[in-house]
Formats: sequence, structure tokens, C-alpha cells
Amino acid sequence: MKLETRLQQELATLAERGLTRRHRRLDSPCGPRAVVEGREMLAFASNDYLGLAAHPEITQALADGALTWGAGSGAAHLVSGHLAPHEILAQRLAAFTGFARALTFSTGYLANLAVTPSLAPGRDDAIFADKLNHASLIDAAQLSRARQHRYPHNDMAALERLLAASDARTKVIVTDAVFSMDGDLAPLAELFELAERFDAWLVVDDAHGFGVLGPHGQGSLAHCGIPAHPRIVLMGTLGKAAGVGGAFVAASELVIDYLAHKARSYIFTTAAPPAMAVALLKSLELIAAGDARRAHLAALIRQLQAGLAGLPWTLLPSQTAIQPLIVGDNEAALALAHALWAQGLWVAAIRPPTVPAGTARLRISLSAAHSEADVARLVAALQALA
Repeated sequence: MKLETRLQQELATLAERGLTRRHRRLDSPCGPRAVVEGREMLAFASNDYLGLAAHPEITQALADGALTWGAGSGAAHLVSGHLAPHEILAQRLAAFTGFARALTFSTGYLANLAVTPSLAPGRDDAIFADKLNHASLIDAAQLSRARQHRYPHNDMAALERLLAASDARTKVIVTDAVFSMDGDLAPLAELFELAERFDAWLVVDDAHGFGVLGPHGQGSLAHCGIPAHPRIVLMGTLGKAAGVGGAFVAASELVIDYLAHKARSYIFTTAAPPAMAVALLKSLELIAAGDARRAHLAALIRQLQAGLAGLPWTLLPSQTAIQPLIVGDNEAALALAHALWAQGLWVAAIRPPTVPAGTARLRISLSAAHSEADVARLVAALQALA
């Protein structure tokens, strides 16, 4: 069948370039010690940064929430699917991040698809996006009919030139706070200053900073000393450091009201199960009281960086749980990941198109649930393979 031929050819090309992917089935809950397809592994591959994904208090809250509120919400938020736990969670998230209001979403992808196309819907508008933004932010910009400008990663001088040259009706600056494959932070203070100077919205995706950075885990804005502001729209995911699932958008009263009326991925999506909101309320409590977890994670980051210094691969400078080890070649990155796998260590090999060509890497993801001995084992294995 001709329809199938193109798909077969494209898959063959991916295989030739070392870009094929496969699922690995976990037979145990998310955690550092994972049973993967029947084999016990020490995992450095998840985004469970605080080790909350299998926390007994959260799992109990999830079970209790299901018994009280049922399995599903039954409808979109604006129809009949906005249950009391959803409302309480939105209020707590807004208060925790310092914003006036929040909306909750089933995934971070849906949350990002809600914001940018709503704020910049027409050809008279313009979006200014970091070139290393997450795929969901890129797709959100493509859904908008606005003019798109992508500036080199964290290059504020280039962004300033683009903003100064723009005559757009509405300007929207869009950035990750912590970049998911490099682990570095956006210069949020400088971005906010540019947004102020050029009267632009600043949309911040804090998927990898929420719960980990800032006082009490309030996120990257708090980490950078930037208070909530009417021109800032904050997105955070709840399936990484928060350990459950879903996402939220926090902003001013006006912006949240506007998104509730305009954001298609909010209006036309069934609300997440209310039990998830109950579980996330417990997660928020643990995040706020999690300074010891964050301090332990910071110590593990320092231990890993010290142990990998001087190896033939480049460890990107990152003070977050994301520690990228640049290998370069796709096949070499896969070979290194396979060699670690053979020793019972699970580290993801990341290749294009997720990262630029020639920068294939191991994305070492640390968690507060790891121990010093866990990190020492990984370091020793990489030193032996160097």
C-alpha cells in the first residue's frame, strides 16, 4: 500500500540515523529503584525531582479522593466537570505562587497550548521565543497566527533588537524557566525588564523549576526574586516535582478570566479526575515543607558534578536536577547508555530532534529520593567507561 510506504521509509531513515525509540515497561512504581521489564535497575531517568511520585501520603490521598469523588470528572471545567477539589487546588496554587488566580489542566502540553495562542491570536501580534523552548511552547506558537521570532538561547541582546524592531499590536515573550535538556535557567530578571520596557507579556514555563527552586519550592520566579506581576503568565506542571500529574496556569484575575473564555485547550477538554486534585493538595503541603529534600538534592548535584569533572564528555553547567552529559554523536550516546544499562543503571540517551544535531547526550536526572551511594555508583560507572 502506497500510504504505508512513506511511513516505512521514514522509519528506516530514523533507524539509519540512530534515532529510533522504544518504550521500556516499568513493573514497579516510579522511583530510583525500578523494575524494568523484569530487571532491577537504578534509575536516573525520571522527572520525579523530589521523590514524591510514590510518596505514601500522596498515594493515600489519591485513593481517598477516588473513594470520595469518584473516578472521573465527567465533563469540561466550564460545563459540569469543575468539582470542589479542582477549585481548592486552583486557589492553593495561586496562593502558593503569589498570583491572583490559577486554572488547572490535564497536562502541561495543554496548558501551554492554552496561553500563547490566546494572548497572541492574530497576524498583528508577535511571539518572541527562545530557540531551546520546549516542544509544547513551539507548537503553541505555531497554533497562533502571530508573527514568530526565535532568538538565540538566552541571548538578551538579540531579543532586545527583535522587540525594538517590532510594530506588533501585542508582544509575547515566551521562555522555559529551566530548560529541560540543558538544565540551565533563563535570565528571568532581564526578560522581565525587557517585557516592562517593550510592554510585552512574559510567559514562563516553570515545568522543571516548580517545587524545586525558590523559597519553599515556589519556583523559578521566586528563585530569581521576581514577584507575581500582571504582565507575567506562569505555567507549572504537576507531574514532575509535584509527583502526580496535570498542570496549572497562574496569572492576574484578568488574564485567567480571559483564558477561561478563549483558551480552546481549556474549554474543550474534560477536567482531570478530582482525585488527582486531592492528591496534589497533599503534594503541595509536602513541597512547602520540603526544604530538607531540596537541600539533599542540591548536595547530590554537587557530588555528581565533582565526580564527573575531567571526563572526556562535557557536563553542561547546571545547578538543577537536570545534569546533561554531552556525548555528541547519536550512536556514541546510545552506546554509552547501553553500557550503563548493562550495569543496571538507567540513564536516558537524548538525541535529535529533542536536542540539536551533534549534541546527543545522557540526560542524568537526579531526585531527592536518590542516595549518595546511588550517585557514587553512577559516577564510578562513568569513570570506568571513560
